[in-house]
Amino acid sequence: MGKMRKPFQGIIKDVKGRASCYKEDWTCALCSGVGILAPTAYIFFASALPVIAFGEQLNRDTDGSLSTLETLASTAICGVIHSIFGGQPLLILGVAEPTVIMYTYLYNFSKGRPELGSSLYLAWTGWVCVWTALLLFLLAIFNACTIITRFTRVAGELFGMLIAVLFMQQAIKGVISEFSVPKAEDPKLEQNQFQWLFVNGLLAVIFSFGLLFTALKSRRARSWRYGTGWLRGFIADYGVPLMVVVWTALSYGVPKKVPEGVPRRLFCPLPWEFAALYHWTVIKDMGKVPTLYIFAAFIPAVMIAGLYFFDHSVASQMAQQKEFNLQKPSSFHYDILLLGILTLVCGLLGLPPANGVLPQSPMHTKSLAVLRRRLIRKKMVKSAKECIKQQAIMQVDDGGDAKGKFDPERHIDAYLPVRVNEQRMSNLLQSLLVGLSICTVSVIKMIPTSVLWGYFAYMAIDSLPGNQFWERILLLFVTPRRRYKVLEGSHASYVESVPFKYIALFTIFQLVYLLICFGVTWIPVAGILFPLPFFLLIAIRERLLPKLFQPKHLQELDASEYEEISGAPQRLLSISLTEREPPDTGSEESSEDFYDAEILDEITTNRGEFKLRTMSFNEERFSQVKGQDEVGKRQGKRKALG
Repeated sequence: MGKMRKPFQGIIKDVKGRASCYKEDWTCALCSGVGILAPTAYIFFASALPVIAFGEQLNRDTDGSLSTLETLASTAICGVIHSIFGGQPLLILGVAEPTVIMYTYLYNFSKGRPELGSSLYLAWTGWVCVWTALLLFLLAIFNACTIITRFTRVAGELFGMLIAVLFMQQAIKGVISEFSVPKAEDPKLEQNQFQWLFVNGLLAVIFSFGLLFTALKSRRARSWRYGTGWLRGFIADYGVPLMVVVWTALSYGVPKKVPEGVPRRLFCPLPWEFAALYHWTVIKDMGKVPTLYIFAAFIPAVMIAGLYFFDHSVASQMAQQKEFNLQKPSSFHYDILLLGILTLVCGLLGLPPANGVLPQSPMHTKSLAVLRRRLIRKKMVKSAKECIKQQAIMQVDDGGDAKGKFDPERHIDAYLPVRVNEQRMSNLLQSLLVGLSICTVSVIKMIPTSVLWGYFAYMAIDSLPGNQFWERILLLFVTPRRRYKVLEGSHASYVESVPFKYIALFTIFQLVYLLICFGVTWIPVAGILFPLPFFLLIAIRERLLPKLFQPKHLQELDASEYEEISGAPQRLLSISLTEREPPDTGSEESSEDFYDAEILDEITTNRGEFKLRTMSFNEERFSQVKGQDEVGKRQGKRKALG
């Protein structure tokens, strides 16, 4: 994205670029045949489960004004429109946690104002969405996406960590609430008596921790020693929704003497009930909102527009990283324009808007990626060895140093080409499946709320690996005498290149800033301004941090890409997963696909970010020492023979 000074310039460029390959977006999907169903099912479960969980959170925080029905409807409508008319079809849209937070603040504000109240809450949020859409239109028209690069890793990791903390907060609050009587229920009911409340709370602890443990284990199934490759791959891809089904089934195994409301389950109106139909006609009540509050809606709209702009653009960037080797052009400006239209539509329909989500967007691209490994790897290794030999001969002839730093057998996997099936069908089908889920509300209501609290905790913990901020926090607790253990395993490049005191200082700065952002979310009315600290972080990063850190250290700590170094020398004693040749089986194609998925898991973080693999400084020195030892041994043998 270069500098664009003329209005509409970015939108026009995006439309022209994507229009030229629009027909191919559909033909590629048709050529894939039934092969497109696997990534469709994978991303459907990855998208639907969080939306259901956020719907239950909204239902509790807005006293039933919004529910799982609305979050599913919004995700389906926005997903279908974006998959057909969007610029980047690999981008997955959904109702996300920031939207839930903002809508909760708007409800608390509206409920405390007699002029609005709960009855005009959705009508007022409709006006907020109108202002938000206008601001997004302006951002797209004046090419604001060119400044998205100023949001560096420090901002993205802080935002991700804040969302993880909020997920964990919701999980803890949810489990604690299982021990008390819900607001809308009669305390005199049998299931609300003390003994049954205690039983409900204990079951909630069992189900939430049970889902958390089994989901985390199944997520890493590809690294298991047991089971066939197909089985491990299936569990890794679909284990989390499978665990939700398993723990839901176990919740029906309680004795018959237990009251019907124990354990508690999701509350969601059926699609044909009045509570589920009102929001479709909320546009009729928008005229009843007082003029003062119509203009006051501009303030939260500024925060939401900035939040959507940041979140949507980052998700789009992650979905089309250069390592994915995408062949079709990006469409940042046009997608922001379309996001404004979708926000406007959702506001007028009384739905919470959907935007680009993480980690589902890069997960979608990753599910469509193929590593042509088995045939290409041998050719690349052979070519690389020949080039290294020629270079070594030339250096020896010139009197140079012929020590090679690149071992093709060990490091070639980082350079294997990735091909992604860029098409629109998988996004369209998964969005339609989300929409069809509305018809299964009676089944969704069978899920215990405690299982969702466990799922919130899972989302929080699963987002931590690959977040360098979290890894640096853990590094602070490693004693100086044990830090060599960090170097023995795979680790980020800054561990070797930046002194520990600067790592600690940078981490403490981020930790304090995170606490400030988290503290803002607790302020009753001003909490709606919680995105503001992230916008201020641009100025802090560009003005303040360069005065506190050396440029080379800051570049490592706030790198735009995740650079990981393999541990040494222990790594030399074992065979890495990426160095292991897949066994020859009857079905070569299925074996290749399995190993592709396993390799992609190893070279990407949990949020879908590619790791840049480089040689360790320690490994390089170890190789040099080892080489010197071998030379010494040869000289000793010659002397003995002499």
